[in-house]
Amino acid sequence: MEDIYKTITFPSEAILFKEKNSKFFGYSFPIQTEAEVKPIIDSLRKQHPHAVHYCYAYQIGTDTSIYRANDDGEPSNTAGMPIYGQIQSFGITNVLLVVVRIFGGTKLGVGGLISAYRIAAQMTLESAAIIEKTIDIHFLMTFDYKNINKVMRVIKEKSVEIVSQKMEMNCEIECRTRKKNAEMIFDIFNTMFEVEVKRL
Repeated sequence: MEDIYKTITFPSEAILFKEKNSKFFGYSFPIQTEAEVKPIIDSLRKQHPHAVHYCYAYQIGTDTSIYRANDDGEPSNTAGMPIYGQIQSFGITNVLLVVVRIFGGTKLGVGGLISAYRIAAQMTLESAAIIEKTIDIHFLMTFDYKNINKVMRVIKEKSVEIVSQKMEMNCEIECRTRKKNAEMIFDIFNTMFEVEVKRL
């Protein structure tokens, strides 16, 4: 079972690609939700007030992914899709890739635009720190304090990571494990006497 995905951990430094006096600034950002996109674009508009196009693409999700490509006024499919094509080519997700264009006075034509946005996007991702992460499944266990030892023994034996815990008369432990181990771990806790477990 595939439970690894590639993403970036922090925003990359801006890269600059020039084509016939037009400047293309490339940026990549790690994101988890669509709501993060607009504030990032707004901050780039402030950073580059002379730019005419703030084109971008993003992909979010692991099992099922959502994506969007935006040409921001460039001819249809000359900017957003070439940018998105690089996200696919690098096989990454949970990422926003933005290319800001400052017009240099010479029109590039459809082919020239597609090529320029693709190259700027490619250079941006080549400069980003791409890492592999595991797809993790979260569980919540609830049990009486008297059962703490048997729960903790499994957590330790199976190298399950504790996310948060509340140790009182009624205990709650949220933990996570790699997707490929999730069924096995869930079954172990599920068959335990006096321990309730649910997927989050």
